Amino acid sequence: MAILEILEFPDVRLRTQARRVGSVDQRIRKLVDDMFETMYAAPGIGLAASQVNVHEQIIVIDTSEHRNEPLVFINPELELSGGVVESDEGCLSVPGFYEPVERREFVRVNALDRKGQSFSLDAQGLLSVCIQHERDHLLGKLFVDYLSGLKRTRIRRKLEKLHRQTS
Repeated sequence: MAILEILEFPDVRLRTQARRVGSVDQRIRKLVDDMFETMYAAPGIGLAASQVNVHEQIIVIDTSEHRNEPLVFINPELELSGGVVESDEGCLSVPGFYEPVERREFVRVNALDRKGQSFSLDAQGLLSVCIQHERDHLLGKLFVDYLSGLKRTRIRRKLEKLHRQTS
C-alpha cells in the first residue's frame, strides 16, 4: 500500500468531474487500499478518489471511533431525504478550516463495494454528511462552495499563502 498525495484547494484538478468505474478489478482494489491508508494517515474520515487526482467515482469512509469499519462506495448514487441539518465540516483538501454546512439529514446510497457487488445503505448523522461531502468531490464540488464568496476567498488566500511558504 502507499500514501497518496492529497490535492489541496484551490488546485483546479479538484474541480474535475469523476467518471464511472467500468469494472472493479485489481487496479481499483489497490487504489481503494491506498486511499484507506492515505485517509487514515491524514487523519480523516472520508476520501474521494478525486482528492488524490484519480478522477473515478470511488469513495472510502470510516466514521467509526476505532477506525475499524471501512466503507467503500464505487459509482455511488444518492437519494436524499429528510430535513436539512447543519454541522461543521472540514476537508483533507482544505486543511485547517472548519465551517458550518447544511446537508440533508438522510441519504440512501446505491453503489458497488470493493468486490464489485451492488449494495444499498441508509445513513444518517455523521455518515450521511460524510457521504454527501465525498460525493460532492466526485462532482468537482468542495464544501467551501457552500460558503459565502467572502469566506471562500479568505480560505483560498490563506491556503495559497501557506503553499507559497512551504514551496
